[in-house]
Amino acid sequence: MKIFLEKLSKKQDLTFEESKAAFEILMNGKASDDEIFNFLTLLSAKGEVSNEIAGGVYVLRNKSKRVNANNCVDTCGTGGDGKNTLNISTASALLLASMGVKIAKHGNKAVSSKCGSGDVLEKLKIKINLEPKDVENQINTYNFGFMFAPNYHSAMKYVGPTRKKMGKRTIFNMIGPLSSPALVQKQVVGVFDKKLLKIFGNSLKNLNIKFAWIVNSEDGLDEISPYAKTNVIQIKGNQISEIIIDPQDLKINADKFENLLGDNAEFNANKIIDIFKGEDNDFSKAVCLNAAAGLIVSENHTKFIDAYQNAKEHILSGKTYEHLQTIQNG
Repeated sequence: MKIFLEKLSKKQDLTFEESKAAFEILMNGKASDDEIFNFLTLLSAKGEVSNEIAGGVYVLRNKSKRVNANNCVDTCGTGGDGKNTLNISTASALLLASMGVKIAKHGNKAVSSKCGSGDVLEKLKIKINLEPKDVENQINTYNFGFMFAPNYHSAMKYVGPTRKKMGKRTIFNMIGPLSSPALVQKQVVGVFDKKLLKIFGNSLKNLNIKFAWIVNSEDGLDEISPYAKTNVIQIKGNQISEIIIDPQDLKINADKFENLLGDNAEFNANKIIDIFKGEDNDFSKAVCLNAAAGLIVSENHTKFIDAYQNAKEHILSGKTYEHLQTIQNG
């Protein structure tokens, strides 16, 4: 590890091969807690690049359990935007599932926030500790299966305690969304920093993704925002293009950012239930915006405004709450 730490301390980027070698050491439990801490801190201070992320993804995917699910979408974002919002991407995944889109949701419990996707799904009485076959059955039956990262990436146990102690985002926030055990080819990925849009775009293009949106809003969310413009990098086949989603053009009329603030798992779960029962508020608008991106990458819609209106009509109908109950009772 010493050679990589020295290079990073000089603010030099690791090559793809160096990154793979470093992550092999980490994922095999051969690095001390101090080395893990320094490695993650130095990477963050320097600014992570495509080759470093790709090296981590390569190693993590190699060591992962596999879920065989075809034509699924994942809405796993990076987290780490420091905004402590409600679980927007998780709620949008459940909304999409209720609309007939197959979702293979990859996620974890809270690392750098109060409530991760795993925490809120547990509070919603959705099973998260599932083996690959169970996830496949859930997707086939309910259009929704959750892959709890620690169950699929056992190699992550070596870095978990240090990540928890650091309490802020690291390169693992970037590697995780690209390391789906279902190897999804359609994805909506929120990133916490605008600079990561093109880095992620190149990474996903190299991973032969079919259709993906990578999003970051100008008010700092790793989601599509109902308050500010959101920058989108679209990867479709070999084509990379840039899109801007402007809530003013869509006449969203959201009120204030504070309405998206989350708390613990119980608080966040109750807010999700409220909007699934048809409550129309800033949270439901944010969820519908992000579900609209899922409708685009799943190729159910071609125009964003139509996708948004479809998601909004569906969530207001209460059908999403009915679908949630079906999953809970399954």
